[in-house]
Amino acid sequence: MLLNSLKIKIIGMVALIVIAVISFSSWNHYRDQKAVIEKIIENSSVMLIESLTMSIQNAMKSGHTNSLNAILQDAKVHEHIKELRIIDTEGTIIHSADKLEIGSQLTAEELEKISNNRENHFYFSNNKNNLDSYTRILNTRECQGCHDASKPVIAIIETEISLNEITSYIKTEQRNAIISSTLMITLIIGACFIFLSLYVDKPIRSMIADMREVELGNFEVNSSINSSNEMQLLSSHLNLMAIKLKDLLQSTVINERELARAEEKLVHHHNTQLMNEKLEEQLHEIENLNISLEERIEEVEQASFTIADLAAELEQKNTNLEHAFDRLSTIYKIGLAINSTIDIDRLFNLIVRSTTSTLDAQIGYIILYNKEQRTLNVTNLIGNGKLIAPQKAIKMKDTSVSTWVINNRQPLLITDINQTPQFDRFSELGYERKTLICAPLMVMDEIIGTISVVNKSDNSQFYSNELEMLTTIAAQAAIAIKNATLYDEQQQTYLNTIQALVTAIEASDSYTKGHSERVTRYSIEIGRRCQLSPDRLKILERAAILHDIGKIGIDLSLLHKEGKLSVHDINELQMHPIIGMKILEPIEFLKDVRTCIGQHHERYDGMGYPNRIKHEDQLLESRIISVADAFDAMTSDRPYRKALPLDAAISELCENSGTQFDPVIVEAFTAILEEGTFFTSRFDRSQEITIAVSASNA
Repeated sequence: MLLNSLKIKIIGMVALIVIAVISFSSWNHYRDQKAVIEKIIENSSVMLIESLTMSIQNAMKSGHTNSLNAILQDAKVHEHIKELRIIDTEGTIIHSADKLEIGSQLTAEELEKISNNRENHFYFSNNKNNLDSYTRILNTRECQGCHDASKPVIAIIETEISLNEITSYIKTEQRNAIISSTLMITLIIGACFIFLSLYVDKPIRSMIADMREVELGNFEVNSSINSSNEMQLLSSHLNLMAIKLKDLLQSTVINERELARAEEKLVHHHNTQLMNEKLEEQLHEIENLNISLEERIEEVEQASFTIADLAAELEQKNTNLEHAFDRLSTIYKIGLAINSTIDIDRLFNLIVRSTTSTLDAQIGYIILYNKEQRTLNVTNLIGNGKLIAPQKAIKMKDTSVSTWVINNRQPLLITDINQTPQFDRFSELGYERKTLICAPLMVMDEIIGTISVVNKSDNSQFYSNELEMLTTIAAQAAIAIKNATLYDEQQQTYLNTIQALVTAIEASDSYTKGHSERVTRYSIEIGRRCQLSPDRLKILERAAILHDIGKIGIDLSLLHKEGKLSVHDINELQMHPIIGMKILEPIEFLKDVRTCIGQHHERYDGMGYPNRIKHEDQLLESRIISVADAFDAMTSDRPYRKALPLDAAISELCENSGTQFDPVIVEAFTAILEEGTFFTSRFDRSQEITIAVSASNA
């Protein structure tokens, strides 16, 4: 707001003009003065140089060259003369006011200046604020007696005159000009400011204050400004304007009041007339509506009955649609779930649990059909969410529901068992049937079993829509079961093939026969004591069976060698974990098994072979096999020693606990051995339990 003030704008404009004019005048005056001074200095220098040149030339013409140095020294008495010397055409100083310079050479820069200028008299200002003057002494007839007549110039007179005093004077004049200009500008701007404040700004502010009073409704203003004729005229016109505005406002208010009264009367009359017309129209419409309303009341009553019937039907259809959508969603989710695993036991459990939950059944189970033996194998029986009777085989008979479904290859719905006396009321699996659904598990045209749900949780009965749902689930489950069975058979084929190779190696040596089987049994017992999950127990079992598979790649003569082993023999034997890993490398599902085999000779302290890794980088299953393998080796006869007694083997395990073996595993295994229920005598074959494969499956 301050920068937008008229006073500031006028003062700013005047200041700019004054500064520009005075600055230009001062600069122009200073420039002219400097030029005049420099011209005077130049002329004075030229006159001084010419007089010195004349004296030097006269002395040289008269042959008094010895007096040249004295002439130069006398001329240098003046303070402003810095250098005075005579130079030959090659740049050598031959005479000088300073005797020490005689015989020295000019700089290349000075020689270049002299050679580039062809005038007889020329001068330059150097960087030392001095005026260098050069005058060529021409070769005249008088000089040809001493100098070669072919040279046009016999020497050059150089004078160097200081300009410091003149420069100081010029700077003083420049400073004085700046100070005087600044004072003039300040005085002019100050005078303009005072003038504008008194004769422009103050009267305008006064008139603005009076105008604001008029804006607020105070028309009794009396502006009296006498600072100038123009301001006095403005003031008087402001007073007249206030009086006229007051009169106009009063007359306008009176007219508006009268106009408002007239408009109010006119509007009221018009509205009254319109209301009367609308009332007449509405009365006529009401009469017509009453007639139409009476006619349509009967139609509405009929439509209400029809709508009620349609609403009930629509509600039933919506309910059916919701149930159908829920069934499809459930079937889709179950399909995703059962196709997400290929583990056969998990798959059975997942299918039965999902089906019983979806159909709200108390009991559910899957039966696999053995065509050759004509038997029905129950994979698992789940009742109220709990596993009741896993893996039970029953014979086929005509009163069995599953037998009927397998023979007829179609699903069966029994809403009430009392109405189907051809079927057993009580199942061989130990429960009473009330209502049930049984659907065949078929892949292509092959029937592989059945899936059943028995008894509703709310003691109601199953219906046909639930039969359709179970049939759909059975179709998906059959494919998943078939795939899982094939995968399980493929895995078992791999394992049987590799285990046969291990058995073949052990069979060639009576000392190691049965070693893998015993290590497997020991390992499984330790794994159970350490509470390994079923998945990890399966990995442990397979790794224990195959832990020495790498010995296939070791020379049989080395494996049966009875004498002392050399370092080379030991190194070759210690390669069997790596060989075992390479053998199993193509089999993807044995990844963790392969790792266990590669680590079963690593030590707890990291000093084992083949990779010297510490216990924190080893699998738990590897450390378990390490203990079981060492124990069986100690309690078995070898070509180079007899088997150790049980107490000695246990003592050896305890002594190496924390170095070679995992202390936790050693503690668990020694506890198993000391209980006496698992192992009594290494040589008592009648006391050996069944292989860990069947134990883990149980």
